[in-house]
Amino acid sequence: MTYCVGLKIDHGLVFMSDTRTNAGMDSISTFRKMHVWEQPGERVIVLMSAGNLATTQAVVSLLDERTKAIADRHATLLETPSMYQTVRLVGDTVKEVIASSSPAGEKADSYFNASFILGGQIKGSEPRLFMIYPEGNFIESTDDTPFFQIGETKYGKPIIIRAYERTMSLAETVKLLLVSFDSTLKSNLSVGLPLDLLFLEKDSFKVGLKKRIGQDDQYYRTISDGWSNALKTAFASLPDFPG
Repeated sequence: MTYCVGLKIDHGLVFMSDTRTNAGMDSISTFRKMHVWEQPGERVIVLMSAGNLATTQAVVSLLDERTKAIADRHATLLETPSMYQTVRLVGDTVKEVIASSSPAGEKADSYFNASFILGGQIKGSEPRLFMIYPEGNFIESTDDTPFFQIGETKYGKPIIIRAYERTMSLAETVKLLLVSFDSTLKSNLSVGLPLDLLFLEKDSFKVGLKKRIGQDDQYYRTISDGWSNALKTAFASLPDFPG
């Protein structure tokens, strides 16, 4: 299982993902689910993945390989003129990989499924955020839907919905995401540390804060303990049921 969040604020885009994969309780591994392509001063593209590990790795590897194969005339993430063309490219690559991996009659929503969050900014346009489905189609974030989640979403979503504001600072956004992830980690053992965090500041065209957060991260421990204590205090202050 996986938990990834891409979130848009006035200051830019914030991404966070866990790193746990499992094929049963006796086969748990750590794999990076956040991938970055950067041309400082011109563009930053961030892709996070969830689903079948072989499929997601194949998609990322193919996208990356084509950015380095000069003789290959496939379009690449470093050449697309807009984020819309970028998300179309990634969607087509998802369809290409699933079609080549699936036995006859196998559908994208079966064993080989994979979903992605794509975000970034290309010079001359605004930061944009998309969610890509296993079929290769996609939707874009709006003012009404300013964030996307993939993977194990149900435990962390209510926290983001209650506290999110577009005007939040980076520090406030990181705090919000850590609470969301901490609630998910405590509720589902298939989501786990370390977490990858990345901030893309609007119009900077370079990766800003990029950090891996592990079990020994003091700030994460403070947020986790503080959130637990705050819930206990809030629960204790609620009135008793009139019975």
